[in-house]
Amino acid sequence: MTQQALIVIDVQNDYFAGGLFPLWNSEAVLEQTLRAVSHAKAQGIPVLLVQHIADTSQGKAPFFNPDSEGVAIHPRLQALVPDAPVIIKQAADSFWETSLEQHLRRLNIGKITLLGMMTHNCVTHTALSRSADAYEVDILSDACTTVSEILHLIALSAIRNRMPLLSTDDWIAAV
Repeated sequence: MTQQALIVIDVQNDYFAGGLFPLWNSEAVLEQTLRAVSHAKAQGIPVLLVQHIADTSQGKAPFFNPDSEGVAIHPRLQALVPDAPVIIKQAADSFWETSLEQHLRRLNIGKITLLGMMTHNCVTHTALSRSADAYEVDILSDACTTVSEILHLIALSAIRNRMPLLSTDDWIAAV
């Protein structure tokens, strides 16, 4: 069996109510994320957290500014996996100029399951990254969200011919 990892992308405070850029359905997606992470932990599947920190070299960003409350990983997720590696990124692709690939190689990972925020941007860009070509990739479609339901559905429709889309329930049943 191929060793797999669960990669949780940008589940950060700015994407929730009270944050600088709240997303559609973020609380329900958080619940699905916590279910998937809990199952991964129980099965011994490594969980890697990806955190976007804005590049402020040209001035303050709209959200995810360094050292802000909004840039922090959601406290419920952080509490569930306090020792999970955190991969810092500044682009949509979680592999681009990050340590993600090194972590996956060190763990001898052959399959990655992606979930997180934003479906149409960071999730799909990570899934379609040239670096992701080295892995079997699937996405937990009900553990992702973006700005609106329609944009979420459009993004999933566009990527479904490239890789499997699973519900959290189906993924839990399969691993």
